[in-house]
Amino acid sequence: MTTPGGSHRPRRVSLAGSTGSIGTQAIDVVRRSGGDLEVVALGANRSVEALLAQAVELRPEVVAVGDEQAASALAGRLPKGIELLAGPSALVALGEAGDVVLNAVVGFAGLPVTVSALRSGRRLALANKESLIAGAPVVQAARATPGAEIVPVDSEHCAIHQCLGPARHAALEAAPDLAQGPQADPSVRRLVVTASGGPFRGRTRAELEQVELADALAHPTWTMGPKITVDSSTLMNKGLEVIEARELFGVPLERIEVVVHPQSIVHSMVEFRDGATMAQLSLPDMRLPIGYALSYPARLDEPFGSIDWARLGRLDFEPPDPATFRCLSLAYEASRLGGSAPAWLNAANEVAVAAFLDKRLRWLQIAEVVEEVLDEHRPSLLAEVDDVLEADRAARAVAEAAVEARSGR
Repeated sequence: MTTPGGSHRPRRVSLAGSTGSIGTQAIDVVRRSGGDLEVVALGANRSVEALLAQAVELRPEVVAVGDEQAASALAGRLPKGIELLAGPSALVALGEAGDVVLNAVVGFAGLPVTVSALRSGRRLALANKESLIAGAPVVQAARATPGAEIVPVDSEHCAIHQCLGPARHAALEAAPDLAQGPQADPSVRRLVVTASGGPFRGRTRAELEQVELADALAHPTWTMGPKITVDSSTLMNKGLEVIEARELFGVPLERIEVVVHPQSIVHSMVEFRDGATMAQLSLPDMRLPIGYALSYPARLDEPFGSIDWARLGRLDFEPPDPATFRCLSLAYEASRLGGSAPAWLNAANEVAVAAFLDKRLRWLQIAEVVEEVLDEHRPSLLAEVDDVLEADRAARAVAEAAVEARSGR
């Protein structure tokens, strides 16, 4: 990063969720950045030993631990000069640190970090799609803060971001009505979001009746945490990404399509009104979109995901099966309803997936729970973070009851 005086200094990075899959890969990106990136803040909820090892290596200015008991186990063990923050507000403080904030907190818990970063006028490298999906009205208002900017880390949205190009994003972020949500580039005809199809691609509903947890966690191309891996198996992850794409880029829902691409080489596409389609291609490696988001508009020198074109072989595409993978259709439905419905969808899915991981639900029952919760949706106005938290709480109560009714069936 070049300062106004012409000297070079590293871009200062704050990592929320530093011990998870995205966080640890981000640290690897920093290691390989040639000094262009510097971690100044780290945070996780309770992974004490992993945080300690990261702090010893990276020597940040701040380490945040959401769980106060876990934080007490870290007190006195950090290298000298590192400030320890503890408690529910600790991770939120990471949104005010550094030039760019990577939000890699898993699930809805990432919402306060997202809002904090944007209200602080920071660049947000967003790996926590749930916060934008559940709290879109609040997040869009925060996004209108001068200096605030979202660069997506999800490989699909990062691909779209790259296909649209820096000029379009500069215009988008400067739009006076950004608080009401972004306006679509008029030259864009549609967005095509690619999906690997997950571990159950091509299976019928009957074949999915007795799938086990280990089957759902065996993703064919990506290595991810358990929650997002299960979401990939149900195609809920793709449904959430459709909602996220609408919120990020302002393209109407009916112009956002999903196509199954099992090789996970084409990460998404943008079709323009003249018929031209632009796509971003690379081998599956999350370090590429992480590095892109942290260094944008510059690019790092490390070639993550570089393709040997002579050996690539083939690229296949097919339509998804929404009748079997109901979560995709439910996400579209929640997006059409708008308002607090996506928050209810997200909460229901988090509860159902947690129950599946605890072996209290069967795989097919995940969609059943989400559908039942959407049917019970009570619309509410989302003006502040507390409104989103209340919608989330209400939906979780309905979802827990739906899970309990099915436990042991």
